[in-house]
This record gives sequence, C-alpha cells and structure tokens, in this order.
Amino acid sequence: MSVLLSMEGAVAQGLLWGLMALGVYLTFRILNVADMTVDGSFACGGAVTAALIASGMNPWLTFFFVFIAGLLAGLVTGLMNTKLKINILLASILTQLALYSINLRIMGRPNVGIEKKNSIVSDILFVFKKVIPGNAVRQNLQILCFGVLVVALIIAVLYWFFGTEFGSAIRATGNNEHMVRALGVSTDTTKLAGLMISNGLVAMSGALVAQTQLYADVNMGAGTIVIGLASIIIGEVFFGNHFGFWWVLMSAVAGSVLYRIVIAFVLQLGLKASDMKLLTAIVVAIALSVPVMKRRLIRLRNSLPGATLRDEENTRHVQLKKHDGEQ
Repeated sequence: MSVLLSMEGAVAQGLLWGLMALGVYLTFRILNVADMTVDGSFACGGAVTAALIASGMNPWLTFFFVFIAGLLAGLVTGLMNTKLKINILLASILTQLALYSINLRIMGRPNVGIEKKNSIVSDILFVFKKVIPGNAVRQNLQILCFGVLVVALIIAVLYWFFGTEFGSAIRATGNNEHMVRALGVSTDTTKLAGLMISNGLVAMSGALVAQTQLYADVNMGAGTIVIGLASIIIGEVFFGNHFGFWWVLMSAVAGSVLYRIVIAFVLQLGLKASDMKLLTAIVVAIALSVPVMKRRLIRLRNSLPGATLRDEENTRHVQLKKHDGEQ
C-alpha cells in the first residue's frame, strides 16, 4: 500500500514538474539552446509565491506575479545574449547566479514555510469536499487531478500559440535562424519571447511545487535543468513524436511523470535521499544512450549476412500481394 501511495504522489509531483519540462523543451528543442536560467527561475517562482502569501495575498493571485518574475528572468538572459552578444550558456549562468541572491532578498531567509490554509491545497480540498460527499479521495489524488487540468490547459494554450504566425516564427528560429532573418523577422525578438515564455512556465512550476509541498527554499531549483532534460529525453524515447506538436508537448510531461515514478520506486527500495543526484545522473545517461543503442542495433541487423536479401524478398512479397489485390 505504501508503494501505491508513493507512486500516486510521484505522478502528482511529476505533473506539476511537467510545466518545468515544457519550459525547458521550449529552449532546448524549439530554440535549440541550453538555458541554465531555469535553475534560478524555478526557485524564483517558489520564492515569490511564498513571500506574497506570507504578506497576505491570495495564493491564486500570486501566480500572476510569479509568471511576471519568470518572464523578467528570461528577458534578462535574452537581452544579454541578443544585445550584449554574450554566449547564451554564459548569459543564462550569470542570470542563474544573480537569481540566487535575488531569491534570498525576496524571501528574507533561505526558506519560508507556507501554511496549508493559505495555499491552493486548501482550496483544492474544499472543491473536492463539495464535489465528492465525504471527501473519500486522498490528497495526493486530488493534487493529481488538479495537475492534469493545469497541464491540459497549458498544453492547449502552447499548441494554439505556436500555431500562430509569431509562434511559428519562434519555432522556425530554432530550425534555421538565417532563413527567418532573411524573411524579415527579427530573430532577437523571437529569441527573447521564447526565453521569456520558457522561464515563465518554469517559475509557475516552482510556485505550484512550493505551494503543494508547503514551503519554498532558495536551493529548490538546484539541478532543475538536468531534471528537465531527463524528462524530455525520457518522453522522446518512450513516446516519440508521431502525432504532431501536441503529442511532443504531452510526451515531455509524460517523461516528467515517468522520471518521478522511477525516483519514487528506487527510494522505496531503500536508496538514500542523498543519492538522488547520482540516480538522476544514471537515469539521464540511460535515457540518452537508448536512441544510440537503437541505431547501433539497426546497423548491426543490416550488416548481418542475408539481411539485405531478406529485406528485398519481403519488399517483393508485399508488392506481389498488392498487385494481386489490384487485379
């Protein structure tokens, strides 16, 4: 039973961290850049929501300011890259370093607790009590349902936005920047927009995680970029990109959920929490190696004696069946 409960909590957390995976996907796959800002913007989202709740603000209203904070973090990185011509990797590291001090300033101390009655968790519980008499649904399952709704809404908005003319220009910038510039589109603008949206989503994810775990910590964003990349790669390996852009976005979130399930399962087997970084590195390494191993197996199969001949015989057999069917 404890394993089932831990898996339930892992799926719920995976959905909330899935917004972060979507943000990392925008920069890593769409803009084709490595943005390290996310380590700082994730913690910034938690810091802003915790500080505003502590000051008496409605927990739902804090998400607006969290998103603005994430946009600003991405804007700073983008301006250093596009206007000051600082390498994107170095620019994002500089922003990440600056955000550590900024997050400490926002919270006033390394960590801030959030009372359950002042968080979105209390509202979620209240809604479930109204919808389901007796409130027999566990808290993790309630958060899971909430996470599904949030992720579905964000994916729908992103799918619509990147189907617009400006969204398509952002996607094209990552594929061929020179072609986009030749068409008269400012690639500086598209890069800035992509980085801002990415970090806005990451900050939102940090705020959701902080409110559900009822505290924000200045170090809560450490390793976020690695977790995001792991989620993306796991999603690509297991789900691919067969059904269009909406499927790719869903696979990134699904990769985040699978990553959390693996972590929860291994911890249930007795692994220490201090070994999380090692486990993360192993999971990412395995996920990265799977596509390479697949290609090697295909090459090995094709290099075997008679493999080409068997493929040709199969092709002729299919063509003959098709010809007979037409007759």
